[in-house]
Amino acid sequence: MKKVLVLDGSTRKLGNTSVLLQHFIDGAKNNTENIEQVTAKEIDIKYCNGCLRCNLIKRCSIREDDWEDLSQKIDEADVLVFASPIYFHYVTAPLKNIIDRFRSFVHVQITETGLIHTPFKKWNKDFVLLLSMGSSDDSDAKPVIDLFEYMKEVLGDKNRLHVIKATRLAVIKQVQKTEEELKELYPKLKLDESLAEADFIKNQEILKECFDLGKALTK
Repeated sequence: MKKVLVLDGSTRKLGNTSVLLQHFIDGAKNNTENIEQVTAKEIDIKYCNGCLRCNLIKRCSIREDDWEDLSQKIDEADVLVFASPIYFHYVTAPLKNIIDRFRSFVHVQITETGLIHTPFKKWNKDFVLLLSMGSSDDSDAKPVIDLFEYMKEVLGDKNRLHVIKATRLAVIKQVQKTEEELKELYPKLKLDESLAEADFIKNQEILKECFDLGKALTK
């Protein structure tokens, strides 16, 4: 039975990110009960301070927070899900704080031309990005996707990355709204209400994509 670890970066309850995530989890439940969800803003994770001691001891040297327990769960998971709204082209601060501590999974060698990253243990995992954003242009998420493309390669050449991007989501639970509700909402956002029909279909397809991905990755 595959293990799924969800790192939820949402900073408010029951927003669009939560809806995407719940559909993924509902899909995964078809095949596994081993699903754990961690809300980034609710756990105690100290900042990485770049001390580089992990190069020597092969683990993070920062103690007295929740990283030791969380890092073990990360290591044991088959599927790692990172869910976040896009704030200023990036994931939220609580989730980024966790991602920074991933530094302790790799040895870093400084060279004349850059850095060489070597994982202490090569992973074979599915990385999932579930991203919601207010922008109509999904390129707002490019910095995040670029980072995760790099992470999944650095941590092992058998890792896989799956990305779902939901755009033009400005209000809470908008991804679930009906076509009529979108038509009522869009003028308030100074958007053409003619967008509502296509957006409703797109949103429904995205929710199904989340469900289907959760189901597929846990077979």
